[in-house]
Amino acid sequence: MPGSPQAGQIHLLSPSELDLPLGKKPRVVAKGGSQKGSKRSKKRQQKKTDLPELCSSEDVLWRDVIAVLGKDVVDTALEDGKEFDSPFEFHQEIEVQVSTIGSNGEAIGRLPNEERPWTIILPFALPGEKVKARIYRNARLHSFADLIEVITPNTDLRDDNRVKCQYFGTCGGCQYQMLSYETQLDLKRDVVVKAYKNFSAKNIDLAESSVPPIETTIGSPLQYAYRTKLTPHFEAPPKSAKKNQALSEGKPEWLKIGFNRAGTSKTMDIELNPFTRNIYTYKRGVSLLYRDSLPIPTPSDGQATDPVEALSANLEAHVCVTDQRATAREKVGDFTFEYKAGSFFQNNNSVLVPLTTYVHDAIFPKSDAAAITTDSDALPPTHLVDAYCGAGLFAITLSPHFQTVAGIELSEDSIKAAKTNAELNKIPIEKISFRAGDAADIFATVGEFPPDRTVLIIDPPRKGCDDNFIRQLLEFRCKTVVYVSCNVHTQARDVGKILKATEGEEQGRKYVLESVRGFDLFPQTAHVESVAVLRLA
Repeated sequence: MPGSPQAGQIHLLSPSELDLPLGKKPRVVAKGGSQKGSKRSKKRQQKKTDLPELCSSEDVLWRDVIAVLGKDVVDTALEDGKEFDSPFEFHQEIEVQVSTIGSNGEAIGRLPNEERPWTIILPFALPGEKVKARIYRNARLHSFADLIEVITPNTDLRDDNRVKCQYFGTCGGCQYQMLSYETQLDLKRDVVVKAYKNFSAKNIDLAESSVPPIETTIGSPLQYAYRTKLTPHFEAPPKSAKKNQALSEGKPEWLKIGFNRAGTSKTMDIELNPFTRNIYTYKRGVSLLYRDSLPIPTPSDGQATDPVEALSANLEAHVCVTDQRATAREKVGDFTFEYKAGSFFQNNNSVLVPLTTYVHDAIFPKSDAAAITTDSDALPPTHLVDAYCGAGLFAITLSPHFQTVAGIELSEDSIKAAKTNAELNKIPIEKISFRAGDAADIFATVGEFPPDRTVLIIDPPRKGCDDNFIRQLLEFRCKTVVYVSCNVHTQARDVGKILKATEGEEQGRKYVLESVRGFDLFPQTAHVESVAVLRLA
């Protein structure tokens, strides 16, 4: 594909690519700098010597670097103070053999010189490949590089004929288009395995036997054209452009509307609808919105006034919503959801039925459903608590299987949407309730729920759960916890904390991790989401 560095091809930098963003320009330190500049330099130096924040993308990469070099080698380099002594100059071109793919989707290569341990981080390359790369930034025991050429491809993995996007290899949106989908799912399972090894077993000092074998990743029914929301962006106009705006006709040369180039924060142009607003009025960059939606019928359309009946009449029709505050609508199985178009809702509709079905089956194992018992410990759950409930995806799709459902969410707009969705799906207000507030506050409102018959679903933001939430979760101690996560690393950390806290508890008070399974909501990328199921035993 054009712009994608394939085997034997060289990806030449265009003039716009040579105009590098700050992240790819070498820093020049002048003599006799100001005191203010000196303070900034000291801060940068302090930040440079600090280890990455736990579970951050930098921390995840650092652990991959340690795995490639070996812990003893890394410890020695740290003790000797040589972890920042890069062997490379800015824009130096090198040849490197790729060792592995890291959890963030980058290839990781190692210098062949054992006396000088160092790794190279670069995009779009595969294990076993020999590649040419150009260094653009040095860090702790690793350097970041752009891929110039694949010299010796791994033909067992790479097939560039699979690539369907002309921007692949330049755009930073996807990493895996040259791989088979089966290989992508295997790589994503590896990410989950490493996350629980690094952030549950090692970080929490938890026995590795506490984590069951990670199951195969569940794929997306759609591998392309699955996104229901796009947010291309553009940067603010430069001062010189504002002065000369009267001289420009049509789209100015500096204006790039699209997504970030791989490895940079610089926007690259993507073919989109013409941009007609006065761009010179913007003082900073702006993200645009393209949200797929079903049409929302109104009585004035001459259609049925019942919203569900009206929706069925327009099931095949779709519209594009561009107003952040407008309402978007979509179907998940037999359920209908509405929400503010600019708010959060899962971005791959095709995988939502498999996801919610999997959560249901984890809560109600088939063996339990067929059993008839009077043992309170074996009775099916009757109450559902949905923390971080958003617009009510899990609370509403699972509501037919519970007597009482309660959801909580920090965003008031999302709570309004959740209440509307409960009404839209004709769920009685006596059965389901939603309230705005911190997720930890939910436990104060469900004190009457029987813990042994209650299921807690957690679907937090990327940062995961804070210690206060986990403390209240442990105090409430419901029978089943289903942790859905968009960041498997913070999930592994939080699950490890829960398991460690109940490690020595008596029977019926100790949480056991029954299963962990990845879900692919973003095919062609390195991202994987995960569902962990914990139960008292």
